[in-house]
Order: sequence, then structure tokens, then C-alpha cells
Amino acid sequence: MEIRKGSCLCGAVKYEITAEPIATRICWCRDCQHIASNGTVNIIVPSAELSISGELGVFKKGADSGSTVERRFCPQCGSHLFANSSARPLFTVVRVGTLENPSSVKPSANIWTDSAPDWACFDSALEKATHQPAPIKVQTQN
Repeated sequence: MEIRKGSCLCGAVKYEITAEPIATRICWCRDCQHIASNGTVNIIVPSAELSISGELGVFKKGADSGSTVERRFCPQCGSHLFANSSARPLFTVVRVGTLENPSSVKPSANIWTDSAPDWACFDSALEKATHQPAPIKVQTQN
């Protein structure tokens, strides 16, 4: 298992992930497009395996799925770092561009493709989901 580290643009917020990602996806929902002017590449990790240092700003908004999404960002430089959904409180979405080594993960799917602009480029080798895919099934250890 690789320990992944990352930070915001200015370095005021740093984090460490001590678990392998559960999923890596490119999201084309309209909220992600507002954040990045494009799709965002995200990993999903167990929240308990993410440690964060530094102050975070928070923005909460209802999602198309009906859940509430809490987005966390650096209040100094504005870098968007994390998101949590009320539907899946045990998991945190981490923006791959904030990892020290973003090449350490590879997306497996594009999601919310129906919301993508006409000019969006999709890798034909990746799965496509027109909206939010079904919740990830994670095996638990007994």
C-alpha cells in the first residue's frame, strides 16, 4: 500500500491518505465543472484513513442525487481539496490534482457524462456512467 500525500496550492493545508483508493473517476457533473471549468479527477478514500492539517473552508450544497455535499477548500489560496456526501459519510472524495504524485492513480470511469460539454474528451478505455453510479460496495473485514 502506498501512502499518498498532498496539499493545496499555497501549502497551508496538507493531507495524508493511508489506504488505497476505493475508486478513481472523472466527474462531469455541473458542480465539478464549476469547480474546475472541466471534469474533475477524484479518488474516493475511507474518511478514517485521511488525516488533514491546516484550516479548511466549507461550502455545503444540495446535489442532484438529493444528498448534501460538503466541499472543503483552502481559504487562503482557494484550492478545492475534498468533498463528502451525506449519502456516504464514511468516504471522502479527494481531488487528484492536489496529490504530490497524481500519476499514482488512474481513472477507471467517467461519470455524469450526460452533463459534459460537447467538447469533452472521453478515453474510450474508461467506463461511462451518464449519471451517478450505484454506491461502491466495499468489503469489510470480520
